[in-house]
Amino acid sequence: MMHLEEITAAVELGRSGDREAARIRLTALWEECDDRQTRCAIAHYLADVQDDTEDELFWDLRALEVVEDAGWLPSLHLNLADDYRRLARTQEAEEHLYAARANLPELPEGAYGDLIRSGVQHVADALAAGSVHRLETNPSS
Repeated sequence: MMHLEEITAAVELGRSGDREAARIRLTALWEECDDRQTRCAIAHYLADVQDDTEDELFWDLRALEVVEDAGWLPSLHLNLADDYRRLARTQEAEEHLYAARANLPELPEGAYGDLIRSGVQHVADALAAGSVHRLETNPSS
């Protein structure tokens, strides 16, 4: 069984600026793990340390494929909406934005829920404006 500390350490590598080391470690953890929920978390974090939007989309889709906890759905769909928006794939962006909004009731009150709710609004505004640029609020920034 994988330890949360290993995942946290790998995520911290990315947050401290060593995105390549974070990708390597998180990919190794992904390959070692057989628990769907842990794989969801790893893929979710792997998406955040990608330099290319197509690679980010790949990992966000992997996270959605293995998700079991509905609490992850608003964030996963938000990330996918933003990926597709940046790739100028408007229809898919709109579909995932709709799914993110539909799952907002799953979010807890507080900072995390507020972050995702505001992210939905930021992506919706950017999509409406036709922007394909990475948002400052994107965790991959």
